[in-house]
Amino acid sequence: MTDASSAEIVYLPRWRPRGRRIGAHRGQEAGGLGTFRDQVPFLTLPDARRIDLRASLRDPFEGVHVRRFEMRNAVEVWALIDLSASMRFRGAGDRLRLAADLCAGLAASATRIGDGFGVIGCDRTVRADLYLPATRRRGPALAMAERIAAARCDATGAEGLLEAARLLFGRPRLVFLVSDFRWPQALIAQVFAALALHDTVPVLLADSAEDAGLADWGLVELDDLEGAGRRLVFLRPALKRRWIAREQARRDALRTIAAASSARAPFHLEDRFDAQALTRHLLAT
Repeated sequence: MTDASSAEIVYLPRWRPRGRRIGAHRGQEAGGLGTFRDQVPFLTLPDARRIDLRASLRDPFEGVHVRRFEMRNAVEVWALIDLSASMRFRGAGDRLRLAADLCAGLAASATRIGDGFGVIGCDRTVRADLYLPATRRRGPALAMAERIAAARCDATGAEGLLEAARLLFGRPRLVFLVSDFRWPQALIAQVFAALALHDTVPVLLADSAEDAGLADWGLVELDDLEGAGRRLVFLRPALKRRWIAREQARRDALRTIAAASSARAPFHLEDRFDAQALTRHLLAT
């Protein structure tokens, strides 16, 4: 197990959860426990244990008042992991290891405060062997993170993420969509639209070797992991500039699609997992 499981990731959902499961997040409902909210007439909240004697004595109409508190509720945190063939790429880092470290950090942080954590791994379909329903038990969640690190990524396509989004019906969740996003833009837009109910955080897995490893001149063999085969390419400065510009355009398109579906700005995760950087991103977006 990596030290990612000891990382502390702080996150705040964009919505106020409902429900009766006590947790760490500010909820919509008021009750007898939690953070002080206000005072209301006894008939509004008939709980004799919460009578506020001072407020009642100050009322010129001799009404009885009780303290009302803001309930704290738990939420579910989910990681939807792209396991298509391009995720096999290894350069300065290992994409699957990055995804696994992210899952381990989220699992430890969520279960520490009473939230549930779930994982759905997908390629062309949902991977039944890499599906974990939301759990508040840290052991199974961390074990699934290690299974992600050792997963096979043989299939092309990531259409299974659409199916995964449909599985998360009902109440809102905090969803981390983890991928290199090397799919058609139409599919990316469909997946974000399917997750529009949720508080979605795109996590773009990248590798510094993809751009830094390009020389100005020379022959390079490119291998398309999504099935288009290998090509021998003669690199030159103009081609390198076009390559870099196209990669930047791809990232800009992802940001635009995410914003159009009310998702958060993409978090750029490159080479190694950084829990503090993710926390700063989550608190700023």
